[in-house]
This record gives sequence, C-alpha cells and structure tokens, in this order.
Amino acid sequence: MRATRAIIHLENLKKNIRAIKALTGEKPKLCIPVKADAYGHGAVPCARAAIAAGADVLAVATVDEGRELRQNGIDAPLLLFSLCTQEEMEALIFFHIIPFVFDSEYIHLVAEAARAQGAKAYPVHLAVDTGMGRIGCYPDEAASLAKEIAQSGALSLGGVCTHFAVSDSTAKTDRLFTQVQFSRFTDAIEAIKAEGIDPGICHCANSAATLISPEMYLDMVRPGIIVYGYNAGDLTEEYLASQGIEISLEPVMTLESEVSAVRSIKRGSSVGYGRTWTAELDTEIAVLPIGYGDGVLRSWSSGGVSVAINGKAYPIRGRICMDQCMVELGKNSGVRRGDKAVFFGYGSDGALQTAEEIASRTDTISYEITTCLSKRVPRVYVE
Repeated sequence: MRATRAIIHLENLKKNIRAIKALTGEKPKLCIPVKADAYGHGAVPCARAAIAAGADVLAVATVDEGRELRQNGIDAPLLLFSLCTQEEMEALIFFHIIPFVFDSEYIHLVAEAARAQGAKAYPVHLAVDTGMGRIGCYPDEAASLAKEIAQSGALSLGGVCTHFAVSDSTAKTDRLFTQVQFSRFTDAIEAIKAEGIDPGICHCANSAATLISPEMYLDMVRPGIIVYGYNAGDLTEEYLASQGIEISLEPVMTLESEVSAVRSIKRGSSVGYGRTWTAELDTEIAVLPIGYGDGVLRSWSSGGVSVAINGKAYPIRGRICMDQCMVELGKNSGVRRGDKAVFFGYGSDGALQTAEEIASRTDTISYEITTCLSKRVPRVYVE
C-alpha cells in the first residue's frame, strides 16, 4: 500500500450519529448524506456504518452515486439532492432513487420516466426555495405544484423540503434570516395541506439546525458535516456549550503519509518550485510523497499548515508539488525515513490538528479539505 493513505474510523462515524440521535430523540427520521463519496470518506462503507448506527435515509447528489450504493447492496431509501438529466431518469427510477422536483417541466419528465417503467405513485420530494436561491419552487407555487404531482398519475408526494443558507452562522441577522426561511417553508407546507394533500416527510434541518433548532426538526433531520466529525460553521463546541448543548464529535478521517527522504539544506538554499522559501539557517527538510494530486492543496503551502511527525509539528516549506511536499525539520530532529507524518485527523492517530483547523488557516471549509482527497489516496477502514 502507498505510504499516503486516509484512515477512516467507522466507529467514530457511528458514535457521531448516535450522539446526534441522542440530541434529536427518536421522533424525527435521520437522513445521512453520503454524497461526494461520503465527503471523501467512502460512500459504501460509510453508508453501511450509518445504517448500522440508525440512519433511516441516505442522500446522494448524482444518479451514479445512488447506482453505486444499490449495486453494493444498500437498500435504504435514497434521496437525490441535486437535479439529474433527462437521460439519467431511466436509471433514477430503475435504482429507486427519490428525486427533488420543483417545476412543471421537471415533474413531467420524472412522471414520464416512471410511467415508462410501469411505476405507480413513484415518490418525489418537492423542493421549496425559501432563500437559498439554488433549486426549489417559490413558496407561493408549492401548493399548485403539489397538485400537479398528485394528479400526474405516476408520482406521489413523498415529502417537502428546503435548505438553509446561513443557519451555521451566529450573527443576529443570519439567525433572523434562518427564521424567515423556516416561516416561509412552514407556510408552504400549510398551503399544501389546505389543498387536501398530504405533504409527506417534511424536512429542512441541516447540521446547524439539527444542533440548535429543535423546532425545525419536523419529520426528518439531515445532518451532514457533523456526522463526519466537524463543526457546522460558527457552531463550535464552545459556542454550543454556551447554549447548554452538549455533543461530542470525533473526526472520522486521518490523512497520513511517511517520510520518504531527509535532506540537509544549507542556509540560503531554496526549496520547491518558484523558490518561494529560502532557508535562513542550516536545516533539514523531510520529503513526503503526497501533493495536490492527492488533494493536499497548494494553498496549504502559504497557510501556516504543519505536519505531525513523532508528536511534533513541522511546517510545510516551499510550494506543494503534484506528488510531493516538503517540511522543515530543523537540526537534530531525529526524524528518519519511514516515520509516519500526519496532516490531520483523529488524535489517537498522532494528529495535532483537524481538517477544520487547516481550513480556518487556508480560508476554506472542512468539507473541501476532505472531499478534495483524490481516488489515488487509499482509504483504510477501521472499526
């Protein structure tokens, strides 16, 4: 196996889900997103672990992601969060993936695909745009579109959903906007009910709302990033504790490599492409066989990111290359070829930082850090 690998702690994923269920109670169903290869952690193993921990529904972003789960024996209900093409709709129905719909044309296309395969009352969820500006009908359109679904002869309304734009912010204006979104959503639900139509499973709570807004649980919650062990935006562990919310999350992924070489560098010598770093003193450099081709972004080169080797943090120096990067050891570090180098992850693996801490130093989010890991990084699953 490559020296570079991602260790996936499935027991941590299960612990995180159990902690979420302890917070929400048994009433709302639990939908776990395993889209984008389970945020880079591996969709099939994470899907199985999520179901074992109590997930009722899984979510994907593409039909192919759903196909992969079905072909690996995952038979839990699958929601498709994003739109698919007309050409993909045959597979959508065949693999029984539940789509979001939100306009007449798309509803008609899904109905035709369902009818072509002899499906009756095929479930769809009506997406309502309450302020995200992405997909969804406007709230005042929800009732009429729900009627179209009910009268299609091939579809049934399995649920109604929306997505929050700033629910992970603690700013007062953002908290108010989330409340506005929720109010628009519940108005849309009531309008559907007023037409005598059962709205099905109503859901809107992402990670942030799951943590701090129990009134938004409705019939199902959809926690994403917290399942994988990271905070939802501004909702840090300290903030949650200040609100009387106790929940303990553990990172599921550890990214590690090994020292492939240790080299002496003279004062005044430069390291890497562009000669962006020059040694101020005689020092040593460790070369690690991991680079942006693996998902270690070039922005880490200048983001103050360090790597843990033998329990000590060593800074990345020079530009990260496609397949390698370099860290400064100083003199007499004792680091040797073959020593484990940990970028982020679970503390017991030797990590001194999380993906979230790297994200904060490099102006991004933990989601991007984990999903950017390429397929050439082997995932090693441990319980």
